[in-house]
Amino acid sequence: MASTTHTLTIPSSTRFLEDVREFVATHATDANFSKMSVEKLKMAVDEACTNVIEHAYEGQSEQPIDISIIVNKDKLTVLIRDKGRSFDRTDYEEPDLVQYAKSRKSGGFGVHIMKKLMDEVSYRTGGGVNECCLIKFRD
Repeated sequence: MASTTHTLTIPSSTRFLEDVREFVATHATDANFSKMSVEKLKMAVDEACTNVIEHAYEGQSEQPIDISIIVNKDKLTVLIRDKGRSFDRTDYEEPDLVQYAKSRKSGGFGVHIMKKLMDEVSYRTGGGVNECCLIKFRD
């Protein structure tokens, strides 16, 4: 099976997240991923795009977010690219769920959720472009 690539560009607004979830669901389903894998992919990509909107673009609603889905024989890869503020992995710490619950805060679980749902999560920054790479292997 040769790889196929599908692309979508959305403005950096949460009102377009439903379009992103549909885009992911369509291509993951067409590639014969299980319903459970499709749901995990949708949630992880939604979290990644939300992080771009809230943190990279700091709420600016008209900046581009480029999403590519690459389907291979053994995996589906989602690349999310933006030109906003980059994610500093050295500042990231896994959340302490007990402490978090006690403090009654909300938010802050996006990266944690993506890592739990995907088989691989990585970040790159270069040439003014940030890229989040999410990989889900076939069941």
